Amino acid sequence: MADTMTSTHDESTGLERQAVLSAEMHEISQKWAVTSEPEHQPRRDYPPYRSTLLRHPTKDLQQVDPEGVELWAPAFGQRDVDPLESDLTIQRGGEPLGERMVVTGRVLDGEGRPVRHQLVEIWQANAGGRYVHQRDQHPAPLDPNFTGMGRTLTDADGTYRFTTIKPGPYPWRNHHTAWRPAHIHFSLFGTDFTQRLVTQMYFPGDPLFALDPIYQSVVDPAARERLVAAYDHDVTTHEWATGYRWDIVLTGSHRTPTEDDTEGAL
Repeated sequence: MADTMTSTHDESTGLERQAVLSAEMHEISQKWAVTSEPEHQPRRDYPPYRSTLLRHPTKDLQQVDPEGVELWAPAFGQRDVDPLESDLTIQRGGEPLGERMVVTGRVLDGEGRPVRHQLVEIWQANAGGRYVHQRDQHPAPLDPNFTGMGRTLTDADGTYRFTTIKPGPYPWRNHHTAWRPAHIHFSLFGTDFTQRLVTQMYFPGDPLFALDPIYQSVVDPAARERLVAAYDHDVTTHEWATGYRWDIVLTGSHRTPTEDDTEGAL
């Protein structure tokens, strides 16, 4: 029994080794490949992402009164969102450290029509992979000039645009040597608070993709690719910032995978 434990768990942390999780993810991918049935959203119960065992819904959905929910919802309008809130590099007294970049794209419905005047919020780790959050205490430095939070409204063409710092990867205790790929969290509101959608945007070519159970919980490779931004040299500005483009599709077969379908799994 001790030998088995040593082979599957790290002795110093007691956490499962990456090889155990990688084998499970490979098996799930192989089973999906037998049918290759399209799956547009993350799986609610994805065993390699250990906490989904406790977090995913096990009972039928319950109807709620949407008007009752709305009584507790925040209210916002175009005048409530300052254009400067979309620039995460000017929120404090100095410039934050890291690779300055622009992230832009369009918010679309399933028919390719722009979703206008949509509130888009983002939050992210700093360049060292650290969040400004009491629960994030891993040994990486905080940046006094970076809060990691911003918001904007889409324009008449459904376009949003943020200036920020490229986030770093960070460790999480799903298993031994578990690291999240660099990503930015996105939140979008529809016409009311109950339509909120939350998702994550990743960066191309990240070597952690194959090792990350959260990213791999979207088992359909085509759907996973919709979470990855594209480097766009036309968005890149001379001697100032690199540029990435990422469109968000809210409905239809090309819908962007969201946390709404995983009860917070992403």
